[in-house]
Amino acid sequence: MQNKINKLSLAITAGLAASVLSAPVLASGFQVREQSAKALANAWAGSAAGAEDAGFMVYNPAAIGNIDGTQFVGSISYIDASFELKDGQASNGPITYTTDASGKGGETAWVPSFAVKTQLNEKLDLGLAIYSPYGLSTKYDEDWIGRYHGVETELKTIDIQPTLNYRATDRLSLAVGLRAEYADATLSQAADFGTLAAMGGSPFATPGKNDVIAEVTGDDWGYGYTLGALFQATERTRLGIGYRSEIELTLDGEVDYSGTDPVSRGAVAAGAVSDGGGSADLTTPANLNFGVYHQLTDRLALMANAEWTEWSSFEELVVEFDDGTSSTTHENWNNTWAFSVGANYALNDRWLLRAGLGYDETPVPDSSHRTPRVPDSDRRWASIGATFTPAEHWDITAGYLHVFADDVDMDLDASDPGNRAKGNLSGRYEVAADVFALSTSYRF
Repeated sequence: MQNKINKLSLAITAGLAASVLSAPVLASGFQVREQSAKALANAWAGSAAGAEDAGFMVYNPAAIGNIDGTQFVGSISYIDASFELKDGQASNGPITYTTDASGKGGETAWVPSFAVKTQLNEKLDLGLAIYSPYGLSTKYDEDWIGRYHGVETELKTIDIQPTLNYRATDRLSLAVGLRAEYADATLSQAADFGTLAAMGGSPFATPGKNDVIAEVTGDDWGYGYTLGALFQATERTRLGIGYRSEIELTLDGEVDYSGTDPVSRGAVAAGAVSDGGGSADLTTPANLNFGVYHQLTDRLALMANAEWTEWSSFEELVVEFDDGTSSTTHENWNNTWAFSVGANYALNDRWLLRAGLGYDETPVPDSSHRTPRVPDSDRRWASIGATFTPAEHWDITAGYLHVFADDVDMDLDASDPGNRAKGNLSGRYEVAADVFALSTSYRF
């Protein structure tokens, strides 16, 4: 009987580890754009062409060519994401899973960023930005109805971007930057060890009641580049384009198992499931920003931005295990566009009011690819903010943005690749988010 349990456990372990290690790819569906309170307050309509301070080099490295002298910028954003599965149903074969636990998985996160630039001479500017371009934090109760598809997901990335800008003419700046990206992930989900043990003949096991929790950690460094151009077409109109390359990473992970009750804890202690490891090659996507900024009057400025993200680089994920086996997960994400418009209005020399609207497509193609880790949907943005300038070379900006997301269905089938051990899960997700940002810049 014990040998039968061991064989079944090893089979579910491979599927479990594969799905958990694939989550960093899915998590990057939540692209982090909150590197500037000024850009956020305009719904990122000024990302490519705004070039208001050194922090804009994150969106377009040539932005630093629009700023003379030396400048420091610091920004912090607070993200409060909310999503909940309604009318959830879960099963696996003849087993139906029920629970009173919450289906809410939203978490909060602080996102800091920093940028500095200096003008080397009349032609060259040097800059450095440190920021997070991708991230996700979700956490459900360990006994919630979708626990076999995901419990906790945390992905953190940090980019270090040194940038060199060349002022080709009085109107044109061209820039290039290096991106060194660090990614760190912690993910967990449950495995229905009660079913495995019952199938192995254990008289103490109950399907759906003796879960084992698997937690995976992994990290890596990857490298890419960024390019940009900023063109002052007229005295009042500025055009910008910024490109960030994809970055390839290999997350080396460790899988740790723990029981949730005496039966599962005993199985872990006896070695029915064993800690192990593996690695997964993944790619954070390429990104392209186009923008225009127009000073309509001395007080009113208008702006617009279009952003393309190459999410199709997640066509599949191959996971290699320490025992020499491998697993392939088909993601099939779509490339996406995001569009935004915004306006600034100067009340006086000290106060500038900001607002913006935007629309962002989801890369998730359909309900069969939507998961509890990333219950993503098409979104609309609405933002407001203000910049206060207490001194000539110093300003402080606060911004607020609300995300209106479509309610979306999720329909995961046990017969789909990677879902055999996790079972069926369906329901409808309600998604929303609020973001608050604060930044300050000083130039001398």
